[in-house]
Amino acid sequence: MRQVIYFSLLFLLIGFVSCNEESKAVPKPATKTPVKVPAFNGDSAYTYIEKQLSFGPRVPGTDEHAACRQWMVEKFRSFGAEVIEQEFTAVIHTGDKWPSANIIAQFNPDLKDRVILSAHWDTRYIAEEDKNKKRKEDPIPGADDGGSGVGVLIEIARIISENPINLGVDIILWDAEDQGKRGSNQPPQLWCLGSQHWAKNMHRNNYRAKYGINLDMVGAKNPRFGKDDFSKQYAGKILDRIWSNARRMGYTDMFVNEDTGPLVDDHYFINTLTNIPMIDIINQPRNSRTGFVNHWHTHDDDINAIDKRTLRVVGQVVLKTIYGESENVQ
Repeated sequence: MRQVIYFSLLFLLIGFVSCNEESKAVPKPATKTPVKVPAFNGDSAYTYIEKQLSFGPRVPGTDEHAACRQWMVEKFRSFGAEVIEQEFTAVIHTGDKWPSANIIAQFNPDLKDRVILSAHWDTRYIAEEDKNKKRKEDPIPGADDGGSGVGVLIEIARIISENPINLGVDIILWDAEDQGKRGSNQPPQLWCLGSQHWAKNMHRNNYRAKYGINLDMVGAKNPRFGKDDFSKQYAGKILDRIWSNARRMGYTDMFVNEDTGPLVDDHYFINTLTNIPMIDIINQPRNSRTGFVNHWHTHDDDINAIDKRTLRVVGQVVLKTIYGESENVQ
């Protein structure tokens, strides 16, 4: 009888110790759920380009420029962004002084981890590449050169408003980008006046961003988005990440693993004047006389130059990048 009681107590003790050890076991880490990347709507981005064109050429200082600015600011605010209009005077190469404004739409402004998505919203004041000599002095419509990047970013703003992201996103539309003087002997500072102004006068004290993505001429059919020297030099890691995303998504027909040489665009000044690495997604076709698309700085840069699939692909790759970034934010 004593043996039965002894063994019964022994079994109870072993069971207690076993349960106690199980209670002390380290719980398995929770499985991380990948962030779902929203779908980009190319038709919507196309509509935003059409809307910009409806105002006419967006040359700084004109009524058309002012009307488009008001529409964009109201559109961003309707999507819940906090908007800053950074006004400045652009002194172009002729010496003329034009009232200009960078538009900064902030999503999750209180978050420390931030990225910049940017494009220029002004249009060229002349059409020096136009075949029609009588129209060379007229401003261009700017559907692709200016309008396409803006259209993609407004659509991304709409998507963020409907699909919360655990990341601070600053959409910056540069003004007075396209008003420089052509010529290989001309200093690069004659171009991209809005991004130069912002780099020297950021909209917040001690502002920092992990990286930036600049979009320029991202609307034409069958584009060639290559890797320019300044993107590689200053922002090689994010450049490779974006091109890898595009490759995995099946878009190697657009995002090519080819060097396209030095390129002065808004990203150049962000890279050289700030500590924020920024890459440029810009269409540079092979064997182009100018280095850019045939409708560049001509009156053919109208809505007919825009391809909805290109808009969708560029927008989807950018969304994949920033929503993937939000997964890594702590």
